[in-house]
Amino acid sequence: MNIASAEFVKGVTGDDYMISDGYPQIAFLGRSNVGKSSVINSLLGRKSLVRSSSTPGKTREANFYRINDKFYFVDFPGYGYAKMSKKDRDRIAKRILWYIQYSTVKPESVMLVIDMQVGITDLDEEMLRILHSHGHEVNIIANKVDKLKQQEITKQLKKIHAKAGGVNIFMYSAKTKKGKNQVLEEIFKRVGLLRQ
Repeated sequence: MNIASAEFVKGVTGDDYMISDGYPQIAFLGRSNVGKSSVINSLLGRKSLVRSSSTPGKTREANFYRINDKFYFVDFPGYGYAKMSKKDRDRIAKRILWYIQYSTVKPESVMLVIDMQVGITDLDEEMLRILHSHGHEVNIIANKVDKLKQQEITKQLKKIHAKAGGVNIFMYSAKTKKGKNQVLEEIFKRVGLLRQ
């Protein structure tokens, strides 16, 4: 489960998610401000390969990163940023929904990143519903667990499980790397590099 190489390949602003090599894809979704870019960088062992904007909601592209020359991470813009214009919010939502619903490329798994402190919001619940209705394999990465005390973690985890149903939930900290090995193991299984 070692990530030896990771490189940015392309950014997509339309609906073309095909890459000629046919390598499997792992998609990362999440609301703005949940630390999705930090999660991906920590999984890759990089500090800034995945760019995060200092202005929430500014990122517009779905970015492809080739991992170990074997598979891709696809990092989608954060959804649901309230201060973004409705036009931009709709554009990002449509981009994500196209990938989920209509793209000829189906990800091996969707990693839905949430903020452990906030839990699953109404927007996250809707995203989960859409993902499940289209037959996607979903895992939840509950980031920022380092900011909670154990009692708070237990309480929040119970709430998240209640809303997420049977979805795998990985407690994670991009800061301390807690949960990194478990998430990578799941990813490597999904792309066929580990036996399930």
